[in-house]
Amino acid sequence: MARVSSKFLTAVVSTAILSGCAQIGAPVPPSLELPRKVEDLRVTRKGNQVHMRWTPPTKITDGQTILHLGPTRICRSTNVPMTQCDTVVADKVAAKEFTDVLTSFDPKVTASYAVEVLNSNGRSAGLSNQVRVPLFPTLPPLQTLNAEVVAQGVSLTWQWPANVQDSSPLEFRLRIYRRDETGKSNTKVAEISQSDEAKFLDQSLEWERTYFYRAAFVSVSGEQQVEGEDSPEVKIFAHDVFPPSPPAGLQAVFSSVGQPNFIDLTWTPNTDAELAGYNVYRQEEGGQLVKINSELAKIPTYRDRDIKPGKKYFYSVTAVDLRGNESGHSEESGESVPTN
Repeated sequence: MARVSSKFLTAVVSTAILSGCAQIGAPVPPSLELPRKVEDLRVTRKGNQVHMRWTPPTKITDGQTILHLGPTRICRSTNVPMTQCDTVVADKVAAKEFTDVLTSFDPKVTASYAVEVLNSNGRSAGLSNQVRVPLFPTLPPLQTLNAEVVAQGVSLTWQWPANVQDSSPLEFRLRIYRRDETGKSNTKVAEISQSDEAKFLDQSLEWERTYFYRAAFVSVSGEQQVEGEDSPEVKIFAHDVFPPSPPAGLQAVFSSVGQPNFIDLTWTPNTDAELAGYNVYRQEEGGQLVKINSELAKIPTYRDRDIKPGKKYFYSVTAVDLRGNESGHSEESGESVPTN
């Protein structure tokens, strides 16, 4: 009985040893904890500033969550594409944005930007996506942008810098922006070439609102362009105090056939886009000019029934817009009423 137990024990121990050996695999190397490369680097340039934004990685290359994130290195190079971080502009810990301030410019050179996220040991999985930025010089900001309300909208004027085009291989334009007082609307309303006259008429606005205008010079070479710094804003209230044009072609004709006497007035329609209607004025010989319509005439005709035999009447009409601005009077048209 003791002999059976000994054999059984030996078998059990052997099985356990063999089972344990079967579970041992190849040794796993330690993780390098390399942060994944940034893939969404966005770069814009305004004046001498290059603005960069990106999403910092949250995982390492093997898919595990990052425990210890090192610095983010900002890289710039005139070699395109970059194979390594040629010029380290800055190291930023846990950064997701950075602004590089340029100090030298060349209209023929383009720089490439990238970021490199390091681990705590200063190692990375490589450079991010790369974005190219022209190193064009930009003009100093426009100091004086003039704005004036006119009948057609807001008139903007400025002065082009003297002799700039003669000394540069670049083309220069002026880009004009408008925002309303709520700040919700910020619209580019014009882009004017330096070969054009230094003025622009903004007719796309709404009357009786406050607007702010600014402008920036743009340096252009082929398909590439860089916008300079903004001018000071100019504020203006688009108040419409401009009446429509006076009506033309007024004619007055007496009639009495088969009905009480009347004088029919007709004139050429006013084409003002915001016309509300017309006022009709009458004057007897030696009398005062009086408005004879109680409501605005919506069409360019009017029938005057309040006339007396033997009288001569002189008529004129005005146009009125939606804000109540009234035009000057049309030329007079006279008509006599015969005696019975």
